[in-house]
Amino acid sequence: MKICIVSDAWKPQVNGVAITLANLIAAGEKLGVEFAVIGPDRFPTIAAPTYPEIRLALAGPGAVGERIRAERPDHIHIATEGPLGVAAAYWCPRNGEIFTTSYHTRFPEYVEARWPIPAAWSYAALKKFHSGGAGLMVATQTLSDELFARGFPRPMLWPRGVDENLFSPRAGLPVELASLPRPFFLYCGRLAPEKNIEAFLSLDLPGSKIVVGDGPSRAELEAKFPQAAFVGVKSRGELAPYYSAADVFVFPSRTDTFGNVMLEALACGAPVAAYPVTGPIDVITDPKIGVLDADLRAACLAALKLSRADCRAHALRYTWPESAKIFLDNVVRARADALSRKASA
Repeated sequence: MKICIVSDAWKPQVNGVAITLANLIAAGEKLGVEFAVIGPDRFPTIAAPTYPEIRLALAGPGAVGERIRAERPDHIHIATEGPLGVAAAYWCPRNGEIFTTSYHTRFPEYVEARWPIPAAWSYAALKKFHSGGAGLMVATQTLSDELFARGFPRPMLWPRGVDENLFSPRAGLPVELASLPRPFFLYCGRLAPEKNIEAFLSLDLPGSKIVVGDGPSRAELEAKFPQAAFVGVKSRGELAPYYSAADVFVFPSRTDTFGNVMLEALACGAPVAAYPVTGPIDVITDPKIGVLDADLRAACLAALKLSRADCRAHALRYTWPESAKIFLDNVVRARADALSRKASA
């Protein structure tokens, strides 16, 4: 089988969607599946509003469809709702192509955090977009239930994985942390308004707050919270020592659909503190590996008492080979259901 993935998030971007797709492809190829990615790297691009480091493709349905047709895929999966995803979702049904979609990002909440656009308007547009597909893949059961309640049809569970070799406990401290007082409370991810990082940095906690990552909010956050240690962006291969050094990994987001970084931190032995919202409630399913509380400070302090060995063991339940197998099973089932609906129409 050959699957063509259309995604507005792809290399050289470093974000949850791009990382998820790269791991899906690596694991899926070992199962005998061929993949082709149609991403922004194939077209002229412009900078995304408020995210200049993210490039948006300038391409219409005809140009995207031409590249899909050239790949001769057995199936098309549209990973994002950006310009490429919209173009592909328009082209596919007009050319007799069955496709699936996935929901990686709480786009309505992200938009509402930046501009005066009600989330309800964005959800209406997204429901129309995803309704054209044969199946909508989501990372957690909680999100699946939520989207189904909003009228999104055919949600399918597609859990994520973690690279247990890349993310494993490491000895020693990164040089930037060597002189900081313990305990270490660590955040890793994009520094942007929707990540709710200020909720973490505002907490009265002992020891040190450490921030790994970059983004449009970095300058503002550094100015407002000079006591926190901002260590900048780290490559995937550089992250494990920071996760391993953390006494608690803090995940303050209320809008992420999953949160791959939680699995990465757990795989390195760091317990998690987070709010009891979609994402964390589906990952932190055992009180031995994290604390979920509306009081984030209380969660951080309680997480200090948890076992690092239990955290690692829990993370190892999530593997990319299993994630890829579920994705492929979803594709087969979605195509069969779509053909059945077409035959009975």
